Amino acid sequence: MGETRVTSRIRIQCINKTDRQNPHERIKNVGGVNPDGSRWKQSVDHTIKEIENGVWEFYVEEKRTADVIVAVHNGHKYIKTKADGIQPDNLLSLPECP
Repeated sequence: MGETRVTSRIRIQCINKTDRQNPHERIKNVGGVNPDGSRWKQSVDHTIKEIENGVWEFYVEEKRTADVIVAVHNGHKYIKTKADGIQPDNLLSLPECP
């Protein structure tokens, strides 16, 4: 019998944007609030590694819940929500992280 691995889910509530206009390169950090009320923030590169390694599952919740996944555009990895087409609009519409 194999081990069942439970991956924790965490909500992304804010982002920090780069000065780039390409929507696939606009987000540099994501963040949110921990259950204890403290804030967290980390780079998109770190977030991509955690998703790919199954450490965390991320999601956004505005009008509905959408899982965050890793996608590739012109050889560049970025994050987007499953509900989106090509552009990570749900993430880009989040407020700036402090």
